[in-house]
Amino acid sequence: MNREENLENGIRINKYLGEAGVCSRREADREIEAGHVRIDDRIAVCGDRVMPGMRVFFHGEPVLPKEKPVLIAFNKPRGIVCTAEKREENNIINYINYPSRIYPIGRLDKDSEGLILLTNQGDLVNRIMRAGNFHEKEYVVTVDHDITDEFLEGMRRGVYLEELDVTTRRCMVEKKSRRTFSMVLTQGYNRQIRRMCMAFGYRVRRLVRVRIMNIRLSDLEPGTYRDVTGAEKRELYRLLEGSYSAPRGDGRTVSRKR
Repeated sequence: MNREENLENGIRINKYLGEAGVCSRREADREIEAGHVRIDDRIAVCGDRVMPGMRVFFHGEPVLPKEKPVLIAFNKPRGIVCTAEKREENNIINYINYPSRIYPIGRLDKDSEGLILLTNQGDLVNRIMRAGNFHEKEYVVTVDHDITDEFLEGMRRGVYLEELDVTTRRCMVEKKSRRTFSMVLTQGYNRQIRRMCMAFGYRVRRLVRVRIMNIRLSDLEPGTYRDVTGAEKRELYRLLEGSYSAPRGDGRTVSRKR
């Protein structure tokens, strides 16, 4: 049953209990017949439907519907801000207008474009984002003047960022054209790529994230999103096996300039 049907016709009480993880539908029928289930202020009967706004109780305890896991890939246009803060006029949540509550996994700064994942699963956010898990994110970057071998090698070795007092990790950098390169990072300091380029006298003209782990931007149109499902989702979860979500240090490489 899709969301629109649920809103109009409600959901059968046994299915409601099953989807909330309380018990199986068959067991729910038995509990309903025994009088152990209430909808609002009355005892439920088999076949009852739970409408939006109704409250369900199982053995006197309130039952909350379990949210269906959501994971979408969005091609963020330039100018959209990766925040759920409603006071931000161009916030990503209002822009997407997804039918249920979601939030971005990490961020792209306002002037950057490309792939960002959004979900309703807090643990997934932490496992993807924590730098200590060393998960890859790939970017295509265009700068304001011709790329030199010295610039490429310096970016690969890691760059000391004075404003943050950190040295970035070694990373993969590949020249794509005269003024465009790709790079793969496993950490995400604030405006990291822009700061790294500025350390060598370059300014970023365009920055597009094209991959997060195994999820690729591909031909997703700017301003549109798609569900992450099937083999792509299974591979993501395989890559996340063993990743930690609780804070325990972020595995950063930090050094002071000498």
